[in-house]
This record gives sequence, C-alpha cells and structure tokens, in this order.
Amino acid sequence: MPESDLPTRDQPTSRPATAASDTYSFLGPAGTFTEAALAQVPEAAGKPWRSVNNVGEALDDVVSGRSVAAMIAIENSVEGGVSATQDALANVPNLRIIGEYLVPVNFVFVARRGTTLADVKVVNAHPVAYAQCHLWLDAVLPSHGHIPATSNVTAAASLFESGLADAAIAPPNITKHHDLVVLAEDIGDNPSAVTRFVLVSRTVPTPAATGADKTSLIAELPDDRAGALLEMLEQFATRGVNMSLLESRPIGDALGRYRFVIDLDGHILDERVADALLGLKRFSPNVTFLGSYPRADRIRVEVTGRYGDDAFVDARDWLRGLIAGESD
Repeated sequence: MPESDLPTRDQPTSRPATAASDTYSFLGPAGTFTEAALAQVPEAAGKPWRSVNNVGEALDDVVSGRSVAAMIAIENSVEGGVSATQDALANVPNLRIIGEYLVPVNFVFVARRGTTLADVKVVNAHPVAYAQCHLWLDAVLPSHGHIPATSNVTAAASLFESGLADAAIAPPNITKHHDLVVLAEDIGDNPSAVTRFVLVSRTVPTPAATGADKTSLIAELPDDRAGALLEMLEQFATRGVNMSLLESRPIGDALGRYRFVIDLDGHILDERVADALLGLKRFSPNVTFLGSYPRADRIRVEVTGRYGDDAFVDARDWLRGLIAGESD
C-alpha cells in the first residue's frame, strides 16, 4: 500500500463497529512511520486501525483486548533501542512479538504557508527525529530553539495549534495530511537510517521456525559482581548463538541494577537457541521471553556444523548411550 493510499485514522476507526479482535493499534496520528510499518502487515489490510498516543496505550490495547495487536518502534539504526518500548515490554506481562518490519526514515522541514527559512526561530520535533537531523539544523539554523513533540506528525500539526514553533521536522508524506509548505527535503543526517518496528500481540503459541528467524528476550543478572555479565554472555557464545542486539536498561529498584534486552539470531525451536535459553534460565533470576518470529530481511541464519541441530541431538544421544551402558 503506497503512502498516498493510507487512510486518515485520527479517530480510532471510520469503519462500522467491528470486533476488537480485528483492530490494530499504532502510534498516531495518521501519517507516522508507525502507520507505514503497519501498512506492511497483510493481516491488517482492510481491518480497523486505532490511533494511540504512546507505547503504553498501544500495549494496554492489546492486554485489554481492545486490539488484536499493536505496532511499536523498538530500534533505530542511528539512535539504537527505543527505551520506552524496551521498558514497557519488560513490565507488561503476557505479550509476544509476532513480527518485525523495517521502515526507511527520512525527514522534511515544514512550516505554515508564507514562512521562509529566515523566519524560523523555534522548531517543533520529536526528540528522536530532532537528534537525527541535528547536523542540518546546526548548519542551517544554528540559533534555533526546540520544542519536543510526542510524534513526528504531531510536531507538524502543532504548527496550526499553539503557534509557539515556526517550523517542524516531519515525515516526507506530511503534506498529504496537512496544508504545509516544505522548506527543505532529506534533512536527516544519515540517508541509510532505518527504524525497526515490531508487531505485538497477547501470548500465542510459538510459530514454526523458518530458518530466517529472530528471538527476543529480556534477562537480569543475578547479582552485581565482577564477571556476571560475561557469564550471561557465555550462555550464548558457547552455543554459537549470535546476539544482534544487547542493550541495558535500569531496573529501577536500586543503583547498579540493570536488565538486558537481547535479540538472538535464530528460533527457540533451534537446538542451539533452546539450549542457550535453558542455560540462561538457570543463570538469571528473571527471564522474559518476548517471542521468536521471522526476520524482516528474511536472511537465513547460517551456523557452522558443530552448532547445528544435528550436533546437539547427537550429543544428547551420546550421553543417553553412556548412561545406558552402551559402548562409546
């Protein structure tokens, strides 16, 4: 579905009342990158989409049953993990990631009609977008002020509401939703920037492995001591499991207490991943399994022979034989 075909969903839905199990939540309003990610989900096509204000509201929709799933941003190639999402997933139980989607990220600089670059003194922008455009802003508007916004689209819409900002950083398709003039295009510092989104539902049975999968989880260290993090990482390294994401987030109950958000290359049904999770569970006092799901890029996970499923099965058969008194 091209951006021009995306319906306006400032209200929860403009369609007739539909069962909540058919509804998908996304960070709105219409025109956000999150909406573009949800447009990639075949199952969501033709279903009602509910615009929400933040990650907490999106996940509450899922837990309460108002929505069957919610699309949320979890990682950016420039800024790293989205802390609000990581913290929410750590604290809201009974959730599963069922898919991931990638959206290229770039920005335009917009203002009310009649405004020029020379008129701009204050810029409204979401903090993440602002950070990704700071080189352009520092070069073109070195003395500007910044007002944070809750979303990229809200930043643009606020130009008509408060009048506190002269211009805004917004998605490229913003003029399809609001009567604004584009003062500059492609203002992002990194033209290769990509945001990774995940589709989250209530706990569901784990789907079959595809060979091109990712597993997400959150784990805590058992205590604050030298070597504890290394011991946790060894659960994966000794089994040939690659981590594509490892980020720490404060637990919040005391200084020095952190949980770790982890993405693994592979599926929980892969022998090496299952064995690593068993080791992690014995080591960590709290492990939250967020799901195994197909990778957005569909790139198959390659492992050497000693870490393949057959190697783990053969090792267990060998051990059983020794216990049974068979010749080794």
